[in-house]
Amino acid sequence: MSRILALDFGTKRIGIALSDPTLTLASPQPFLDAAPLKALIEKLKVLIREKEVIMILVGIPRNMDGSYGPSAEKAQDFTRRLTELLTVPIKTVDERLSTVEAQRKLQEAGKNQKQQRSIIDSSSAVVILQSYLDSPANLR
Repeated sequence: MSRILALDFGTKRIGIALSDPTLTLASPQPFLDAAPLKALIEKLKVLIREKEVIMILVGIPRNMDGSYGPSAEKAQDFTRRLTELLTVPIKTVDERLSTVEAQRKLQEAGKNQKQQRSIIDSSSAVVILQSYLDSPANLR
């Protein structure tokens, strides 16, 4: 019953997605507030324990040319803190255009901008996780 947890880092909210036990399908979870860090870590520990999470993916928003900008540096700092505070393996993944893809999918589902605001972070986490799950090389 192992699962993978994906996080879409933001300075205000952390988007959350969780795989099913077969590591096939990503599902959105309610976002978590990014601050205070201590409360976020406690909520993640509960989620890790209850859902039997074996790995965490953190999306790193790289620039289109592959370089790292200020947002990527903040996400990397966040990942370093998680690594120090959690015992589950943590892997970073390129999340270029995950928010754009999530917005497109939400629009296709008939969600307007106002409706998207509360779910876009976790929808982006779903895009990150589903891309990882769909790549055969990642699950070997």
